[in-house]
Amino acid sequence: MQKLSAEDHRRVSEAIALAEEKSDGEIIAVTTDYSDRYHDVALHWSALGAFLVIGLMALFPTWLERIYGWLFDSWSDPSLQGLLTLLLGLALATFLLVLFLMRWMPLRMALTPGSTKTRRVRRKAIQVYKSGAERRTIGRTGILIYLSLGEHRAEIVHDDAITEVVEPDAWAEAMIALLGPVKEGRIVDGISAAIAEIGEVLAQHFPKSSDDTNEIPDKLIEL
Repeated sequence: MQKLSAEDHRRVSEAIALAEEKSDGEIIAVTTDYSDRYHDVALHWSALGAFLVIGLMALFPTWLERIYGWLFDSWSDPSLQGLLTLLLGLALATFLLVLFLMRWMPLRMALTPGSTKTRRVRRKAIQVYKSGAERRTIGRTGILIYLSLGEHRAEIVHDDAITEVVEPDAWAEAMIALLGPVKEGRIVDGISAAIAEIGEVLAQHFPKSSDDTNEIPDKLIEL
């Protein structure tokens, strides 16, 4: 995945600082290569491959007999024990082969359902928010932009005070501003544009107060 430079980090920090000038909100930006390793998906596909072999041999038992003959060059008919042992071996070999192939992350991602990716990106975003930003502001005005590059997904998670007054649809423009440039490989442009949109929403509902302080550092976090 693309690693961001010091200049990229500086640009995002400046975008956060500029957006926070208009409100009491605290904006956190986080990027990660993947929100999950999806090892369970690899196991699911491996098991499916093994069961598929068993199913095919059950439907076409003559295939199993032919394979037995090729492997063992037997002059006599194979025994039931021999056929079952071969079937078990074929299923196990298929399981291990698929599991080995699924070690390649691009293949694992391609075979992971989109709904699974969405759920896990959301779950990880909430975990990151809870550990790094939740209730760390006096006015409960923290908000997280979370970008998971490998899944091509993003989430916006925010604190209680924002949830109470801002409708979820209000973040649509920020998501569009984020994902458009990111799809073109302009990660920092997308993050900065989303931060600006979020800043406008926060300014409407939480205008800058005279005693507001910067409670969370203005920086981009790469996980």
